[in-house]
Amino acid sequence: MKDFIIIGHKAVTGTFSLNDLPGAAGRMDILCRCVNAALFLSHDLRRDVRVFLVLKGEPSPPKLICFDGSAVRYLSPDERSAASLIKKALEKNAQDFWTESTPGVSVRKGDLDILLKELDKKIIYLREDGEDIRKKNFGEALGPLFLLGDHLGLTEDEERIVAGYNPEIISVGPLSLHADHCIVLLHNEMDRK
Repeated sequence: MKDFIIIGHKAVTGTFSLNDLPGAAGRMDILCRCVNAALFLSHDLRRDVRVFLVLKGEPSPPKLICFDGSAVRYLSPDERSAASLIKKALEKNAQDFWTESTPGVSVRKGDLDILLKELDKKIIYLREDGEDIRKKNFGEALGPLFLLGDHLGLTEDEERIVAGYNPEIISVGPLSLHADHCIVLLHNEMDRK
C-alpha cells in the first residue's frame, strides 16, 4: 500500500460550497487534485493507494480524511466529485477514530502527528531542496509514505514533527511544482521500477 499525506493549511473543516473550492473552501481544489492524481489511472483506480488529507482550516481544525483506493466508490476524475466526498465526510461527527462517510472515505479528528504515529512508516518528504528522486530506490520499499505540503509548504512546527521521524527528503526535479504534479511524477517513477 502506497500512502500519500497532503496538508491543507486553509482547507475548511466545516460545510463549504462546491462552487468555490479555491476561495471559500480554503484551497480545497488543491487537495481534490491531489486525490485524483494519487488514485486515478486512465480507465481505473490505483487500488493500492491511500490518500490522507490533513485539513487545518476553520471552523473546527484539525481533521483527517482518508481516501482508500481499494474501497472508494462514487469518485469521478474531477475536482467537484472529490470535493463532494470530502464535504460528506465533514458532515459526519468526527471522533478520535476513523468513521466511514461513504465507501472508501473516512474522517476523524486529528493532526499530522497523530496520523504519522498511526501509520508508523518511513516518511518520504517531498521538498524542493531534497535529493533527486532518480537517485533513490524508494519504489522498492514496501508501502512508501509520501508527505507533501500544499501551496504554503509546511510550518516550522510541522517541519519539527516530521524531522522527529527521520524522513528521507526527496525532490522530483529542479523546479517548484504543484503537489498533484509531484504525485503523478512519483507514480511514474514507481511504475517504471
